[in-house]
Amino acid sequence: MSFTPAYLRLRESGELSEHVERGLDMLRTCRVCPRDCDVNRLEDQKAVCLTGRYAVVASYFPHFGEEDCLRGHRGSGTIFFANCNLKCVFCQNYDISQKPAGKELTPEELAGMMLELQGLGCHNINFVTPEHVVPQIVEALPFAIEAGLRLPLVYNTSGYDSLESLKLLDGIVDVYMPDFKYWSAEASKRYSKAENYPQAVQEGLREMQRQVGDLVLDEEGLAQRGLLVRHLVMPGGVTETREVMRFLARNISPNVYVNLMDQYYPAFKTDRYPEIHRRITEEEYVAAYEAALEEGILRLDARAPRKHALYA
Repeated sequence: MSFTPAYLRLRESGELSEHVERGLDMLRTCRVCPRDCDVNRLEDQKAVCLTGRYAVVASYFPHFGEEDCLRGHRGSGTIFFANCNLKCVFCQNYDISQKPAGKELTPEELAGMMLELQGLGCHNINFVTPEHVVPQIVEALPFAIEAGLRLPLVYNTSGYDSLESLKLLDGIVDVYMPDFKYWSAEASKRYSKAENYPQAVQEGLREMQRQVGDLVLDEEGLAQRGLLVRHLVMPGGVTETREVMRFLARNISPNVYVNLMDQYYPAFKTDRYPEIHRRITEEEYVAAYEAALEEGILRLDARAPRKHALYA
């Protein structure tokens, strides 16, 4: 199967340069994410995400821990952006998401990372926690394309994205991979300090699906284009899970690819939140798994649940 990344067509039409200019303009009174901080990041002003003019990268490498359709045999070329626009109290990567870490990169340097990962044989370029640096990614892309970038782009997000940023990525991103963490504003406010997260992620998912549709795999099972949704089952969160699955099946697509994840563990500040300061039980995962099937999810990537055990 012949594959052409979406961004090459945008470059050929001349529209990519327009996206770059639009993105830089978004930084002047920043509304890149739903926090709407309104600071001038072009002048290196910083607010919630602690990121100014340039993106900050904590690490980059071929990642073999992603979904099978991303990692393949040679890994997903992940670029981990530091800082985060969410403040999840259970964050397992809090050392780079909640604390100063990493290095500021010019557009040329960020493009160089993409090319290095391509040179290592990675199957895609996987932008991790990119919600607050969408303009910087778009700004770097022409440099990478001119130097030979030809891999699919994966937008690996918490789901806390602005519609303006997602529309900026229309014609650029090949695979969207958002989290859908919570259904209720109460949980979003308590655990991520973002009461408007449910509204943002629902609007964002509709836009992502409009742009790329259901996930398409090549003959080797590698993701080429489409939407892949992750949902982490949380302690006591089965009701939230059912609502999330119902929304996805009824409002996005019953064929949406869903990864139902069971790897929650207490980290960071969960000792202050006793109701989530534990692993999930097997019974909770079974209930979440069954809820996804009952609500009509047809493409469910999940561990086949055991029936009567507890996680250690």
